[in-house]
Amino acid sequence: MLGTMSRTLIIKATAGLDAPERCSQAFTVAATAVASGVSVSLWLTGESAWFALPGRAAEFELPHSAPLPDLLAAVLAGGRVTLCTQCAARRAITPEDVIPGVRIAGAATFVEEATADGAQALVY
Repeated sequence: MLGTMSRTLIIKATAGLDAPERCSQAFTVAATAVASGVSVSLWLTGESAWFALPGRAAEFELPHSAPLPDLLAAVLAGGRVTLCTQCAARRAITPEDVIPGVRIAGAATFVEEATADGAQALVY
């Protein structure tokens, strides 16, 4: 296993159906890190915000990539998934709308996570 268990990987997904390869990379890295025992915090921002809603990940298709619902489920099971507050508001998504386990939080929370000791942030 690479890295140390005290490290946290924060992944900000900014792409959705508009840039499927970039979106898939973010979810794949997040799920792989969870499977490797790394502490993971996946942030859904921009067009990836839609994947916080039930059933929306199933609409995503990309050849030669793992199914997005499976990747999202893996991160939800072993990590944390956060929907950006502003991104949710722009799309009229409320806490009652999201998949169970997805929280809504803003920039202050992202900055707190990304600047914590042992944190590594990646943006896709």
